[in-house]
Amino acid sequence: MAKAKKKAEAQEWMYDIIRNPIVTEKSMMGSEHGHVTFKVPMCATKPRIKAAVETLFDVEVKSVNTLIHKGKTKRTRGIVARRSDTKKAVVSLADGQTIDFGTGV
Repeated sequence: MAKAKKKAEAQEWMYDIIRNPIVTEKSMMGSEHGHVTFKVPMCATKPRIKAAVETLFDVEVKSVNTLIHKGKTKRTRGIVARRSDTKKAVVSLADGQTIDFGTGV
């Protein structure tokens, strides 16, 4: 009952921190070892990412690693455009903990 109450009290900022999971071949290889990769805003900090994942998904987080992927300059038919920088968070879950993205909507 306490866990349900904790999840119900999730603040709005937690949904802003965890934007979407990154589901690629490389991130799925990490899931075999208890790692889950999320796209997060540039202003997100490791403690806030950890709190958001623990509250929203009801799991225990062991550690959080972040990386910034620099955007590229691309050209198409003489038009120069720039892809934006993105930040990723690789969350290590405690032993026996999983997050399943295959179920649901």
